[in-house]
Amino acid sequence: MTPKPIETCVRENLEAYFRDLGGEDPHSMHEMLIRLVEKPLLEVVMQHSEGNQSKAAEWLGINRNTLRRKLVEHKLI
Repeated sequence: MTPKPIETCVRENLEAYFRDLGGEDPHSMHEMLIRLVEKPLLEVVMQHSEGNQSKAAEWLGINRNTLRRKLVEHKLI
């Protein structure tokens, strides 16, 4: 079985989110989505980099200090 592309999963979940709102207006969606996606992204990348922050930062295309700040923000270190 071929896994769904990430884009498809995001789209389906956003559609479900709007259905669940029951006509209410959403608020701060961008911030909410970034936080919801960023934490598992960091967790998985750190796992696959075996905790090597320099390697993880390189894979993510961000500065190591930025990675460290994000890990602290998400309480991953």
